[in-house]
Amino acid sequence: MTDTVDTIIIGAGVVGLAIARRMAMAGHEVVVLEAEDAIGTGISSRNSEVIHAGIYYPEGSLKGELCRPGRDALYDYCQSHGIPFKRIGKLIVATAENEIHALDDLLVKAEANGVDDLERLSANQAQALEPQLACFGAILSPSTGILDSHAYMLALQGDAEALGGVVALSSPFDGGALFDDTITVRVGGAEPTALRCRHFINAAGLGANAVAAGLEGFPRESVPPLYYAKGNYFTLTGKSPFQRMIYPVPVEAGLGTHSSTDLGGQTKFGPDVEWIEEPDYVVDPARAEKFAIAIRRYWPGLPDGALQPGYVGIRPKLVPQGVPRGDWVIHGPETHGAAGIVNLYGIESPGLTASLAIADYAAGLLGVG
Repeated sequence: MTDTVDTIIIGAGVVGLAIARRMAMAGHEVVVLEAEDAIGTGISSRNSEVIHAGIYYPEGSLKGELCRPGRDALYDYCQSHGIPFKRIGKLIVATAENEIHALDDLLVKAEANGVDDLERLSANQAQALEPQLACFGAILSPSTGILDSHAYMLALQGDAEALGGVVALSSPFDGGALFDDTITVRVGGAEPTALRCRHFINAAGLGANAVAAGLEGFPRESVPPLYYAKGNYFTLTGKSPFQRMIYPVPVEAGLGTHSSTDLGGQTKFGPDVEWIEEPDYVVDPARAEKFAIAIRRYWPGLPDGALQPGYVGIRPKLVPQGVPRGDWVIHGPETHGAAGIVNLYGIESPGLTASLAIADYAAGLLGVG
């Protein structure tokens, strides 16, 4: 006989754990299935750990709708749960005169998204804040910050488990099927089993498209294609030249090769954008030369040989190279027609920042108040 639980969530990354907490808070029995032997080993642990303000996203997009409220909720959560964070701020800089108009465009987008604390700076004003910076103008975002993302995920897991939720590690999704008003889920691993649920939430990150396609009876035409954009990071040998994060104006598929410093004081640059056919997590040391060229546009004082290969993150893209940056796709029953199922596709940046707001949104699609 197949055991029945109320809610199964696929993926114990930051979004899956935030949704688990949200569903458990609403009184639902929750089981999170995670293929790996630890939480948050994918996208959630391979990013810049930045709390974004909500500046970049088109009005009406899910990213634009959820980033700012997610940011506010995340700061409150970090404060109440003792999660290390720092509101260090950032400068978005024009590194050429013809990029100044892009700063003005960002101000318009930010205002539409409810971000009302930005300050437009001249080159001199920006350099007064960051003497080693080179730019033609900048935007100061005081509400951008950094956090310990692993501590955040542990807190989400703890909240969910305190409310009766279960996080099952080394428990990969091995397919499933829709049956009347329930979903049967096959669980792989050392001791394969099957579970039945009423709510199925697919927060599998890079695997979300494959998980949705692995549900028998689910409309395949609603599953978007998936593309991979690799983001390489290089770390800086020596002390950071900046007190704040430094971002160039955005580029296609990313936010440019930016400078950020984590809570431990390590400065890193990246991610860049490298379109690939299949995920790999190896940084090519030869890319340091391109990084140095990009970095010296806003930090001419970068010493030779100061960049060391860091780590790699993979962005799940729903549009191919050359197409303007896409939005997240979060489908509930009203979109695909399958009762009790929510699929979250293409959850890249600012997914970490917006995770609590994404959890509210996903729960709402299932009618959970």
